[in-house]
Amino acid sequence: QTIEPFVMRGPQTCRYRDIGRSSLYVLIGEGEIEIVKLGSSTLVLTASLRSLVERRRKNSDEPTAEAVQ
Repeated sequence: QTIEPFVMRGPQTCRYRDIGRSSLYVLIGEGEIEIVKLGSSTLVLTASLRSLVERRRKNSDEPTAEAVQ
């Protein structure tokens, strides 16, 4: 059984969710991903990543305007 970390640093987060560094910081800037600053380190909450994926997944399940017509 794998133990999931509570927080991750930027590079670890990018590998974990297979996103680029700039995309990560855009998501942080938009408030989509919750962070904790600890000294000079930016730590991303793992629960926040899971929540982001769930929100995006739910939104992709909704029919688009073109599909409804």
